[in-house]
Amino acid sequence: MTSTVDTDALATIMQRNCTVKKSDILAVITELIETMQDQLQDSKRVKLNGFGTFKIGICSEGANSAADFSVSKNVKNLHVLFMPEVKSDASGQRKKTFITGCSVQEAPKNDVDTSKPKDDEAGSNTGSNTGGSTGGNTGGNGGDGGEDLDKD
Repeated sequence: MTSTVDTDALATIMQRNCTVKKSDILAVITELIETMQDQLQDSKRVKLNGFGTFKIGICSEGANSAADFSVSKNVKNLHVLFMPEVKSDASGQRKKTFITGCSVQEAPKNDVDTSKPKDDEAGSNTGSNTGGSTGGNTGGNGGDGGEDLDKD
C-alpha cells in the first residue's frame, strides 16, 4: 500500500537535510501555496523549476452557438492541472524528471486460488473478489493535465 507524506513530515525531513528550521520551511510552503493560488486565479500558469507547471482548467458543456454560451449555465467546474517537468536526454527522448531513475518491481502475489474452475462450476460465482489497485489514473483527462503546458 502506498503511504502519504504530508507537509509537516516533508518539513521534518527537509530540516534534517539542511540548516533551515522546520517552522521556516512550513512558513515558506504556506506562502508558496497562497501565492500560487493567487497567480492561478489571475489566469497565470505557475512553473516550479525542476518540478512542473500548474494551471487552472475548466469543465464546461457545449452550447449550440457562441451567443448561447453563458458561464453560469455552461461552466460546470474548475480544476487544477499539473504537468511534470520534462527533460530531454542525449538521444532526444523526453522524460519526466520525477520518474527518471525510477524502477518498477512486481509486488508479492496475493493469496488467490488461480486454478481453473471445474466444468460444472464454470458458470457459478464464488463471491471471491480480490480487488486491489493498479495504481492507474482514473481521471477523465489521463492525469497529465494537458499536453500544451510544455509549449512555452
